[in-house]
Amino acid sequence: MLVSLCRFRVPSAILRTLKMTTTSFSGLQFAMSRSCIPSSQKIADAGAVVLGGKSKIGSWNKLASACHIASVQPFGRGFTSSSIKSVKSVTKAMTESSAQSAVSGLPINLKGKRAFIAGVADDNGYGWAIAKSLAAAGAEILVGTWVPALNIFESSLRRGKFDESRVLPDGSLMEITKVYPLDAVFDNLDDVPEDIKANKRYAGSSKWTVQEVAESVKEDFGSIDILVHSLANGPEVTKPLLETSRKGYLAAISASSYSYVSLLKHFLPILNPGGSSISLTYIASERIIPGYGGGMSSAKAALESDTRVLAFEAGRKRKIRVNTISAGPLRSRAAKAIGFIDMMIDYSSANAPLQKELSAEEVGNTAAFLASPLASAITGTVLYVDNGLNAMGVGVDSPIFKDLDIPKDQH
Repeated sequence: MLVSLCRFRVPSAILRTLKMTTTSFSGLQFAMSRSCIPSSQKIADAGAVVLGGKSKIGSWNKLASACHIASVQPFGRGFTSSSIKSVKSVTKAMTESSAQSAVSGLPINLKGKRAFIAGVADDNGYGWAIAKSLAAAGAEILVGTWVPALNIFESSLRRGKFDESRVLPDGSLMEITKVYPLDAVFDNLDDVPEDIKANKRYAGSSKWTVQEVAESVKEDFGSIDILVHSLANGPEVTKPLLETSRKGYLAAISASSYSYVSLLKHFLPILNPGGSSISLTYIASERIIPGYGGGMSSAKAALESDTRVLAFEAGRKRKIRVNTISAGPLRSRAAKAIGFIDMMIDYSSANAPLQKELSAEEVGNTAAFLASPLASAITGTVLYVDNGLNAMGVGVDSPIFKDLDIPKDQH
């Protein structure tokens, strides 16, 4: 309210102007949004995920895009409040109406969603990273673990061996609601040979074929919203294709490609319409990677082809989106089986447009995006998360290019 502080008469025209000005200024409020300078921990440059919306420092409620700065902190393993180096304030002017709501972003909010991730047996692979990103976005996590690895995995969880890796951005630990034994090579009990049934590594476990696991999940939870296929196996992966046996080749196709078809086939009836199904592939599906043998390159090519067909069929039947992530090399236990993973990582760092090592979190964050409503029109796609290596036609670290002025990473 404008109050007269003197006895002089103020012309009505001026009084109206002053009122308008005063009202305008009183409607301005200043909101403080905080952004944190990240710790020295390496941060994902590609597909970096930050938290926005109503978050406060130390409380990351949503995964959000970097379109708006609000409580920006690195999404990395072992996050603690002590990793914050410094805080700076950013002042924004907003109208009174918009001041009632916090700074908005593009949230990846999976609260109320349930995800089943097939192929999680430790804490350093892409399957674990995907589970962690989905959990950070609010999803409930169920996992399927290869039967022979089940006891070790569950024991490690109980003993707290994975606690450091379970830390989410808000400081809480990722909760895995239930772990199911799973061998995705077998659709049902009729497919299981007697030697497997009698194998002591399978003793004590039951209902671990794909059909049985899907039925168990339905009985326990009714439905899911997100299905992730993060498993592969090629018993002759170190052999050149010309030396690969028929048995080894078909085993690679069965475990690495058809297992996804089977998984989606049996889980489709309990996938809620609008849900998402995601798998993991590799550039060897379309490029020659010497040493990645045993039929594994063929299996990945089949997986990508199946992704397109499954996208059509599952999309028409249940409105399910089906995509695959072509991830770059990672120093996981599974990747070490091919014997030259370190060489592939070094090659990628030297030749990719983004000269850095790929982190599992970057793949996990991409999966969270694909599972979210932000990707509601994306299906049948191979999405490359490899620092851009897939776009290269030559290896620029070759001596042939030594005289060329090739840009190098300056950071």
